[in-house]
Amino acid sequence: MTHKGRPTSVRKIVAENRKARYNFEIVDTYEAGLVLTGTEVKSLREGKANIAESYASDENGEIWLINSYLPEYLQANRFNHAPRRPRKLLLSGKEMRRLRVAINREGMTLVPLKIYFNDRGRAKLELALAKGKKLHDKRATEKERDWNREKGRLLRDKG
Repeated sequence: MTHKGRPTSVRKIVAENRKARYNFEIVDTYEAGLVLTGTEVKSLREGKANIAESYASDENGEIWLINSYLPEYLQANRFNHAPRRPRKLLLSGKEMRRLRVAINREGMTLVPLKIYFNDRGRAKLELALAKGKKLHDKRATEKERDWNREKGRLLRDKG
C-alpha cells in the first residue's frame, strides 16, 4: 500500500512500553526525534533498550526523556555512554508549547510508548500525552479486554 506514490514506512520497533496503555489514558501522541551519541545508536540497533519506567519532562524550555535505559555498547570500551542519562527530545516549538501547557495546567504526563527506527533509519520516540488512570478505570479496562478475548473464543468455536 502506498501513500502519494511512496511505499508505506516499515518501522523497526526497538523498545515498547506495554504498561503505558494500561496505567494511563492516552489523550494524544507525538513523534519526537532523539539526540543520541554513536554508541547509543549502536546499542539501540541491537534492540536492548528499556523505556518501561521512563517519562518525559519539561526542563528549561526543552523536553527530556528521563530514566530510559540504553545498555552500554560492548565494543566501544572507554568511549561508552551512561546507560540512564537524560536524553533530549526533538519536537517543533509549537508541539513543545502545547505539551508544556498540558503538563502545567491540566496535570497530564508525558509517557514514552515506543522507540523505533523510521524508514530513513532515524531513531524516533512515540510520546503520549496521558492522564493517569484510577484503580476502577484499570479494572474496567481489564474487564473489557477479558470480555473481548472470551467473545473471540465464542465466535471462533461457534463459527
